[in-house]
Amino acid sequence: MSLPMKCPMVMASGGPLKLAILGHVDHGKSTLVGRLFHDAGVLPEGRLEQLQRAADRRGGLFEWANLTDALQSERDQNITIETAHIWFRTPQREYVLIDAPGHEEFLKNMITGAAQADAALLIVDAREGVQENSRRHAYLLHWLGIRQVIVLVNKMDLVHYSSGHFHTVETDCRNWLKKVGLEPKVIIPIAARHGCNLVSRSLNTPWCQGPTVIEALQALEVTTLTEDQPLRFPIQDVYRFDERRILAGRVESGRIKVGDRLVFSPNNKSSTVTSIERWNAAPGDSAGAGESIGITLAEQIFVKRGAVASLEAAPPYVLTLFKARVFWLGKEPFKLRRTYELKLATQEVECRIEKIEQIIDSSTLQPVVCEADEMLLGRHQVGEITLRMKRAIAFDAITEVVETGRFVIVDDCDIAGAGIILADNYPRRTANSLHKSHDIYLTAGRVTAAQRAGRNGHEGCVIWLTGLSCSGKTTLAAELERELFDMGRHVYVLDGDNARHGLCADLAFSPEDRRENIRRIGEVARLFADAGMICITAFISPYRADRDAVRRGLPPGQFLEVYLDVPIEVCEQRDVKGLYAKARSGEIVEFTGISAPYEPPTNPEIVIPAAHLTVRECVSRIVVFLMGDRQHEQISHR
Repeated sequence: MSLPMKCPMVMASGGPLKLAILGHVDHGKSTLVGRLFHDAGVLPEGRLEQLQRAADRRGGLFEWANLTDALQSERDQNITIETAHIWFRTPQREYVLIDAPGHEEFLKNMITGAAQADAALLIVDAREGVQENSRRHAYLLHWLGIRQVIVLVNKMDLVHYSSGHFHTVETDCRNWLKKVGLEPKVIIPIAARHGCNLVSRSLNTPWCQGPTVIEALQALEVTTLTEDQPLRFPIQDVYRFDERRILAGRVESGRIKVGDRLVFSPNNKSSTVTSIERWNAAPGDSAGAGESIGITLAEQIFVKRGAVASLEAAPPYVLTLFKARVFWLGKEPFKLRRTYELKLATQEVECRIEKIEQIIDSSTLQPVVCEADEMLLGRHQVGEITLRMKRAIAFDAITEVVETGRFVIVDDCDIAGAGIILADNYPRRTANSLHKSHDIYLTAGRVTAAQRAGRNGHEGCVIWLTGLSCSGKTTLAAELERELFDMGRHVYVLDGDNARHGLCADLAFSPEDRRENIRRIGEVARLFADAGMICITAFISPYRADRDAVRRGLPPGQFLEVYLDVPIEVCEQRDVKGLYAKARSGEIVEFTGISAPYEPPTNPEIVIPAAHLTVRECVSRIVVFLMGDRQHEQISHR
């Protein structure tokens, strides 16, 4: 499965080479590191003797792996648990070796280590060949955007340094790497325990004409962050010094300069950079990708941790929905309708799967077949999914900006998944949209409201149905529309579910998004009423202030609030979709009446006890009110 990614620029100098060492469990990664240190002459003086004495005390055999496996539990189990970072220098260059665990139980530690690397050494046991975790690791290297890969076929001593055996494993490795989209720089036969082909060529492999491991490492290139990408500066914290507020963070891409006009997403507040601050260094006029800095602003806008600063001309996407590819590591499956925590840069937000498009087995790259209503992402599976966030966040596609194009999923305080954001036709806010014009004026047409009423035979108005889910709003709205239409009225229904598929498709169900949902519907309903139509709306609209705001936008008498007063117990009995049950079990969060509030109207035009009336009786009450004198008649049956 191809995974396109825009890789950063590479160069042969400019810092230490960060090298991840990966492979299936017990294929010899830590042994390679220990022996490589010894043969390259970078092992601290006396360290070899110390390890030998430690092995003697434990009554075990000396192991080169103990040089890097620092935890006692690792030495006892002979596996690498944590990711070890080891610095060393040769006459040619400086390295940071990232020894990542191979056991599948610690796969997320491996991802954490490999994500920081410029290149990778993939270790394969000559006897066992490409194993399940070897395949997963190769897939994840491609998934993380690492394109410099050296394969080491280890333990050649156990196959008697057979060239035929090596070439068989070599062919298998090339075929698998090609399948996941990787081309190895070189494949080298080694015996790490004995130092074969690590620093010097071994007489045991005269048939090998390729480089040694150290020679291959010297040919690799250091990845450097490019500054020609859009600026992304996630805010980690805000500090106050004297009268200054300093916004601290790391420049993940692009470049920031004094005088730049920044927009802070997702709230889209903007201000100008007045200074760039550094710790234990002189301030400067600019900073580039990879630098941790602080900035001060000309306008003291409210900005907090999680905001992402960008130049106004090139902001990130700010949405509640995106498509992603997720590698799942959790012990429990990644399920539809369940809430998780998503972390992207310094942003943290609740999320849930909206749709699972496809599930892939990461060790075979074959699709996983399952029923549509049973789709879930199991451990070590890869899913192409649509994620819905509780509130809008700032992000980029992985092909545009890597650091804001990848994220992790947290389940019960544990990192359970890692994902990348796929490119799609996302709407992006433009720089012009940040500057509101003061030259916008209301325009009146040449047809008056009285003329429309005269032709239609009635005035325009908004009949606003409100009440809990399953109180009968949609059913009543449909029957009322039919009745008024048959009476010759110009009428149309705006329904909550329908609006969520188009006009409000970008909104979730947070309090902020609910308010914006009602604001948009209120504006559309006002336009219908202005056109002389009767507009019926069927929305829970849980917040009293939001409904009152819609009322204020209409002329007096043109907003009719109809409250369907139905006890929640009755609503639950009517719930054929099982939404209340899911809300009570925690599968649906922010559900009105269960985990989110509903504020009944204080003085509606009509109150309908819909639990005790038929649909026809409910419709009749509204029609009677519409046909009567609205200024003197108040129908209220509680």
